[in-house]
Amino acid sequence: MTTTKPLHTFHIPVMGLAYTIDSPIRVAKYGISSVISIIDDDLIEKMNAFYSTKFNLPYQEITQKIHDYRAERVTSYLNLVDKIVKDKFESFKNELADSKLALENYIAMLPNKSEIKGGLQHLIDEGVAFKDNIKNFLESNLTPGDIDVNIMTKVDKDNFIKDEQLPTEFNDAHASLRGFANSTLTSSVVLSAGMNPRLYSYFENFDVFFPDFEDKLNKKIILKVSDFRSAMIQGNFLAKKGLWVSEYRIESGLNCGGHAFATEGHLLGPILEEFKQKKEQLIQSAHELMVKALGQKGKHIPANPLELKITVQGGVGTAAEHDFLMDHYQVDSVGWGSPFLLVPEATSVDEETRTLLAKAKEEDLYLSHISPLGIPFNTLKGTTNELLKQKRIQESNAGSSCPKKFLALSKEYGAKGICSASKKFQDLKLEELDHKKETLTVEMFENAKTKITEKSCLCVGLANASYLENDMKIKGQAQGVVICPGPNMAYFDQEVSLSKMVQHIYGNASVLTVTNRPNMFVKELTMYIDYLKNEIKGVSEEITAGQIKKWNSFKNNLAEGISYYQSLFAQGVAADKANDNIQSLLHFYKEELFGIKIPQLA
Repeated sequence: MTTTKPLHTFHIPVMGLAYTIDSPIRVAKYGISSVISIIDDDLIEKMNAFYSTKFNLPYQEITQKIHDYRAERVTSYLNLVDKIVKDKFESFKNELADSKLALENYIAMLPNKSEIKGGLQHLIDEGVAFKDNIKNFLESNLTPGDIDVNIMTKVDKDNFIKDEQLPTEFNDAHASLRGFANSTLTSSVVLSAGMNPRLYSYFENFDVFFPDFEDKLNKKIILKVSDFRSAMIQGNFLAKKGLWVSEYRIESGLNCGGHAFATEGHLLGPILEEFKQKKEQLIQSAHELMVKALGQKGKHIPANPLELKITVQGGVGTAAEHDFLMDHYQVDSVGWGSPFLLVPEATSVDEETRTLLAKAKEEDLYLSHISPLGIPFNTLKGTTNELLKQKRIQESNAGSSCPKKFLALSKEYGAKGICSASKKFQDLKLEELDHKKETLTVEMFENAKTKITEKSCLCVGLANASYLENDMKIKGQAQGVVICPGPNMAYFDQEVSLSKMVQHIYGNASVLTVTNRPNMFVKELTMYIDYLKNEIKGVSEEITAGQIKKWNSFKNNLAEGISYYQSLFAQGVAADKANDNIQSLLHFYKEELFGIKIPQLA
């Protein structure tokens, strides 16, 4: 199956709800792919109105009174983005053909090994019939970046009209998927946060996810995974329904932005190695299952397996690391997320938050428990959300008014669900805690209280940056901004242009001023060692045999990972010139790991 080769070897992953909500409008014309979160239909509707006005395009408001408003809002906005990107792309090609300066600036942004870069440079050097030759070349070779979308599979709340529960297809993630499926886009949906069998089964309702008679997929599926086993299970689950996973997007378990899904001590290098060694196994297994399923459905069966890409993201920060991931692990693309939060041309971030990000040091970026999903969440100290939340806690008014309810997933107090960041939930929990006060020490009581009140309203906090950047009115209770950069953010300390950041990725410029940035693999290792220590230290109840088994396995997997890196760096093939320094660090962390005592049963 032939496909057009992307212009770039990096992509911009989804960030929060708002940070990449309009990134394709900003960067797709340059051939850069990016990912829009499509869960927050309220933000999507407001962005639809904003960009329709900005580009003088017709806009029809989709209110909550419309029967299928969530899906329709998603479809309408994605169609708008698709149109704007196509129009901007055509204008951009004309600009490149008309302006030698614009063309030279564009060439500077392309990968050094790019055939297109070489071809354009050759045409400039020739200088004959410049405009026509360039125009023909651009028409034949340039493509805009993909307008991909993200659905966090766990954010799939049941919805109600008064007390009547709506059918499953009106759940949040289901409606988002339907909105994407019905759009004009030819791109991919990135599914993150693990398997949701009910949502995965819903894909079967849309022909666009099945191969056509030319073996092409109108809409593709990308799975964000943190290990090979998970990829195999999820890929085969979908293949049994006749659905093909076109890409496995491997993300570091801890060295990433947003929610962190820690592996059982499996490190990124060994995980990538396993994908490299077993990619053919993934392809063949899924192909056989898909062929059988398509036959049973009476659908077209491709003679050969469809294209399958392996990509990676999480903590990459230098051109050397980028090239190493591409060359050694043979990945198809590398995701660069957090650094792009400092690029106003690429992401939607308000000025105050961007300044805070630029100033952030290692100690300011931390793995928190603020997410109502109960999953560790990477965030930043000093956000406006944190300040407002603490003020409410001090005034004995903890919790959010919870206007959007996307994370109202706890059924503890009723079938409709409630969010653990909401005032309603926290009031109930604090009342329950008060009844236990006599049986707890002061320290135990305060710890329990903090666990209840530390949850943040992510639905509002992760969307507010776009409203602030675009000067849109924010209604309701003040929540400020929640931002979710990865730890890698600590080493990027200045606002930069899109061109400069792209040149940094390809090794033609540098935006780093710090000299002591750790290698991405070493950084992730230190985070996993800290994670294990905190897991052991954080146990407040009686330790079980299951926990001990899990910790021992975690520790053994880390030890195997260190041995793998020692061998890798000893061969001199890894992504850093300072191999001797890395070897000494690996030895140090191996000693530290062996020094961690796993508790035993009494």
